[in-house]
Amino acid sequence: MAYIKAISYYLPNKIVTNEDLVQEFPEWSVEKVASKVGVNSRHVAAKDETATDMAEHAARKLFDEYNISPSEIDFVLLCTQSPDYHLPSSACILQDRLDIPTSAGAFDYNLGCSGCIYGMAVAKGLIAAGIAKNILVLTAETYNKYLHPSDKSNRSIFGDGAAACLVSTEGFAEIGEFVLGTDGSGANNLIVKSGCARIPNPTGESITDDEGHVWYDDYLYMNGGAIFNFTLDAVPAMMADVLKKNNLEKENVDFYLFHQANKFMLNTIRKVCVLPKNKFYVNLETTGNTVSSTVLIGLKDSLDNGTIHEGMQVMCAGFGVGLSWGGVMLNFK
Repeated sequence: MAYIKAISYYLPNKIVTNEDLVQEFPEWSVEKVASKVGVNSRHVAAKDETATDMAEHAARKLFDEYNISPSEIDFVLLCTQSPDYHLPSSACILQDRLDIPTSAGAFDYNLGCSGCIYGMAVAKGLIAAGIAKNILVLTAETYNKYLHPSDKSNRSIFGDGAAACLVSTEGFAEIGEFVLGTDGSGANNLIVKSGCARIPNPTGESITDDEGHVWYDDYLYMNGGAIFNFTLDAVPAMMADVLKKNNLEKENVDFYLFHQANKFMLNTIRKVCVLPKNKFYVNLETTGNTVSSTVLIGLKDSLDNGTIHEGMQVMCAGFGVGLSWGGVMLNFK
């Protein structure tokens, strides 16, 4: 069996408020930004602060909060799409920085909004195979470094942050059965085109999409309409599959904690899936969409404030860039 034993997270010191954004985009109002995406402020990594730095902070917080020694860790998984280098893997750098034994395995994996769920799945597999007993799953992203200064939509949505989760052979939440999925045909709907092997150098080129959004090769592009439609297709089916694999009915689920994409999308998912408002987590007000870290941040906050407690069955899910999705049941002991 695999369990969550500890969760912590880190948010950068710099905060960008809706008031700050309206200074740059006077055609907007503070109220419009808040009502549209559900975000009042978001944390943004400093110019010299990387996803690796943030993951280190999150891991150290976890060690301190739960009195865990780095010597106990025997595997490190880092989910990031903003690594320090093309190579080596940032997880290897973190093994050294965190004084984790050299006998531990470590690697990065490149996923976005579903990354936390995928990390739990891999960690559970490592335990089931007898390869590791204490896996440190880290998620860290600095999407704001990929956003064009004029991209008011994505700048209002995304926040930077990192989270740490210890998956172990014991803990407070038993990790149930997973449903994972991929549809790479939608890859161009959320993409940074230049900077890697296919288009190594900045092109400076841009086009305007059907929704009137400018698509820059050298910055993050998100086709909001296509991502919205994908989510409404994928999430209800995934939810049904998660229930089936875990031998549960919808009524057995005490709480739903999904990736915090934006307020409008979450409320639409809740209505389409016919879920009670008091059982459905929505909280992006002070963090924004932190990509792979939203689920872990939500779990940590819900545990700390008592929303999630002993005896609850909680469904967690992530969906987005890839395109990819994943869901799992957590049974809080």
